[in-house]
Amino acid sequence: MAQVAVFMGSLSDEDKMRPCADLLKELGVDCVFTVTSAHRTPERTARLVSELEADGCQVFICAAGLAAHLAGAVAAKTIKPVLGVPLTASQLGGMDALLATVQMPPGYPVGTLALDKVGAKNAAWLAAQIIALHDPELAERLKAARDKFKEDVERAAATL
Repeated sequence: MAQVAVFMGSLSDEDKMRPCADLLKELGVDCVFTVTSAHRTPERTARLVSELEADGCQVFICAAGLAAHLAGAVAAKTIKPVLGVPLTASQLGGMDALLATVQMPPGYPVGTLALDKVGAKNAAWLAAQIIALHDPELAERLKAARDKFKEDVERAAATL
C-alpha cells in the first residue's frame, strides 16, 4: 500500500522529483511515483486519486511547471493533504508555477514547497512528518535523521 503518491505533470520532471521518491524510500515510506497531467490526462489523475485514496494513500505530492495546475486538480478530488512542488519550466524562472501552486481558493489548500529539487526533498520530509503523527516507528526514524544532521554540523564545525 502506498502511503504517499508522487505525481509529476511530465516525464521531463523526473530528474527534479526523483530525490523525493528516493528520500521517501530511505525513510521507509511506501510511495507511488508516476506521471499524470491535470490538462492532458484529467481522467487518469482523478482515477489515480480515487484508487490510491481507497487503498490508504495518506498524502499526495504534486509537481508541475508552467500553469502548474496538477496540485490544485488533486486537491479538488481529495481531503487528504496535498503538497505542491512548483517546477522551473519557463522563462519566468518558476514564478508562474509557484503562484499557480500557492494561490488556491479557500477550502482547497495545497501546502506549497520550494522550487525544484529542494522542494522535492522537503515535500518528502513533510509527507513523512504527516504520516509520523500516527506512526511512532517513522517518527523515530525522522528523529534519528535529524540527530544525524546535528552531528554532521558539529563534526564540520570541529574540523575548522
